[in-house]
Amino acid sequence: MFFSKAQSSDSVRTGNKVTFSAYAELFYTYDFNEPDNHLRQNFLYSYNRHNELNLNLGLVKANYQSENLRANVALMAGTYAQDNMAAEQNALRYVNEANIGIKISKNKNLWIDAGIMPSHIGWESAIGRDNINLTRSFAAENSPYFETGAKISYTSDSGKWFLSGLVLNGWQRIAKPEGNQSISFGHQVTYKPNDKITLNSSSFIGNDKAKADKRMRYFHDLYGSFQLTNQFSAVLGFDIGAEQKTKGSEQYNIWYSPNVQMKYQLDHQWALAGRLEYYHDEHGVIINTGTPNGFQTFGYSLNVDYAVLKNVVFRTEARGFTSKDAIFAKNDEFRKGNFFITTSLAVWF
Repeated sequence: MFFSKAQSSDSVRTGNKVTFSAYAELFYTYDFNEPDNHLRQNFLYSYNRHNELNLNLGLVKANYQSENLRANVALMAGTYAQDNMAAEQNALRYVNEANIGIKISKNKNLWIDAGIMPSHIGWESAIGRDNINLTRSFAAENSPYFETGAKISYTSDSGKWFLSGLVLNGWQRIAKPEGNQSISFGHQVTYKPNDKITLNSSSFIGNDKAKADKRMRYFHDLYGSFQLTNQFSAVLGFDIGAEQKTKGSEQYNIWYSPNVQMKYQLDHQWALAGRLEYYHDEHGVIINTGTPNGFQTFGYSLNVDYAVLKNVVFRTEARGFTSKDAIFAKNDEFRKGNFFITTSLAVWF
């Protein structure tokens, strides 16, 4: 099964309206570049510790749902929370979700939601068990996992179409950066012609810097999810962004990332999955290396999943990077490659 960054988990229902759920994922990564401080690449925000058993994400969530009102509150801990929320105020660093939605039409599925929400961008979630691959792609790690603002959304009566428009505080922000007076915008259109195909288009438009250094950013995320057979599924994704080189400039720095992810379900317990990806950010808009060619990196991975129980999964992944420049530190030198192995144990209820 495939999910976007909008998170999901199994749950325990109390009464007719309130649902409680929890998720926890332990991990161990061995990076063959062996960083001394155990902190891995600065463009990775999940499973980003070397040679130590750690908690990637622990999450507890309460959901309220009625005919005309919905709300979510979720608190989190782990290295994912530490690395992704580093720019936020201390009191907000453990908040995964806090949002309220009101239905504004009696006859149509039309809602307004506001608060801290999962991102409308991307084909991977922060919840590891929801994803084809164990670790997150370059594209997922370097686009928003969460957002703060308000959105209006509509789901067609057939369930095939989902449309939304968003007003946001910024690019993966709860609080705006100091000096930033801008409002950001986004859209999402999802089309599901049947239960085997999902097509999605999402965007972000805004400035994420202080007023004195205002630079407009335009970003589009496009992906398709395909259940090709009962056992075989695939995701094809392509992200592209452009940001002004300087304030008021008519010239833009471009970055982009194509992705191919595939999964084969061997039986009800075993699955194999793989990923090929590329991230091109020559001018360091998102990933700044300080090298002549910037971040131009291929990635590949292969993972094996074993469902221990219906709500427990053990996963192992081998993953490698190859870059145009020597950007990966090993001892006292930089290399063009990086290889590591990650294992995780996830449980949910």
